Amino acid sequence: MADYKDPENTIVMETTKGKVVIELFPDVAPKHVERIKSLSRENFYDGVVFHRVIEGFMAQTGDPTGTGMGGSDKPDLQSEFNNMSHVRGTCSMARAQNPHSANSQFFICFDDAPFLNRQYSVWGQVIEGMDAVDQIKRGEPVRDPDSITSMRVAADL
Repeated sequence: MADYKDPENTIVMETTKGKVVIELFPDVAPKHVERIKSLSRENFYDGVVFHRVIEGFMAQTGDPTGTGMGGSDKPDLQSEFNNMSHVRGTCSMARAQNPHSANSQFFICFDDAPFLNRQYSVWGQVIEGMDAVDQIKRGEPVRDPDSITSMRVAADL
């Protein structure tokens, strides 16, 4: 296993484009971090596609239906908007118009997106593998999309 600073708060996501390592932020979004970790431990994200990928903006995943309309069977989360900026590599929860509708979908920013700040719950930052994220196939919806092959808490590897 690689030498991660805090393996319990690190996600290792294998994608069809390569490995992505995400540092989690339990201090700023504890409920969202707990949700990401619990779903990862249930293998929920395995095989889930990147269904909405916008050049210069972000790659969105986490919907088991691949449509952007699905989520886990767990209740939606209360927002944990925080002062973390949406910059390249930021991991943040997707949601519907209701600020308390985040469930399992999340996105990774390709570039800075300050207009999202304090409107979406930032829960992590890519610390390794942005080159893989950059290669994810674009589209809304994506034809023949890339996917997460596995997503695990580093402490469990």
